Amino acid sequence: MRACLIPLALLFAAPAHAADPALLPPSVREMLEAAIANGNETDIATVAKIARQTNPGSADEIQRLVNSWKERTKATHDTVIREARFTELWTGRVEAGGFRSTGSTSEIGISGTATATRNGIQWSHKLSAAADYRRANGVTSRERYFAGYEPKYQFDPRGFAYGLAQFERDTSIGYDERYTASVGVGYKLIVSKPVDLLVDIGPSVRHAKYLIGVRETKLGARGSIALAWRASPTLTFKQTAAGYAESDVYSLNALTSMETKVATRWSAALSYNVQYESETLLSSRNFNTLSRVTLSYDF
Repeated sequence: MRACLIPLALLFAAPAHAADPALLPPSVREMLEAAIANGNETDIATVAKIARQTNPGSADEIQRLVNSWKERTKATHDTVIREARFTELWTGRVEAGGFRSTGSTSEIGISGTATATRNGIQWSHKLSAAADYRRANGVTSRERYFAGYEPKYQFDPRGFAYGLAQFERDTSIGYDERYTASVGVGYKLIVSKPVDLLVDIGPSVRHAKYLIGVRETKLGARGSIALAWRASPTLTFKQTAAGYAESDVYSLNALTSMETKVATRWSAALSYNVQYESETLLSSRNFNTLSRVTLSYDF
């Protein structure tokens, strides 16, 4: 009777061994490890996807290898950020465009923007500057300068707090200087490979000095939206807008652009800017638009 128990035990144990995950073939493992060693995220995702399709029984092991690489990469990235000085790890973009005409009319127009960004583990910092200048037959028809600083603190994967300080000069609207400060909170509504969408809102204060010498300071509310849609690896649609509401006075600045990659660091863009001021001391209603074709360089 005792002798019969051993075969029966082995018989019942057999299905458990059959349910164990299949071992990943050495050739497939070597291919996945080679992709991981190269460190290209797109290549790793492609190789892992094919490996899972051809070896479904090893899907858990494949995912463990990919997750291990992600954890090591994140740990290294976080260490680099923590040990870097504030002057390091900045990336940026310079964008420029312009025109010149002679003959019956003499006209020149130039525009340029520059941004620098530093992304940390929770903090990010953005510096920006822009200039638009147009002169025809000895008369300046547009003169606008802008500079700003915006820090952000990411308190969860989607939510953040922001600060804003900026300077503007726009003679076409009528002010010689305008300073803006704002703080508030924002939220990333969409975070994905093709689409990013975020909004923020908060109180603001603006101090303006007009060309006629009058100064005024106003409290209000500020809100902004930023959308980026990567239609293809080389084509991106962007929409940004910021609005202010101050005791029956409203202003809006919106920029729509279509950008295409022409080289690794070079891009060309067609943009349309709308600037609206419901009321200033020099104009009851002011609505300006500006279309531009620009070339940009990422560094």
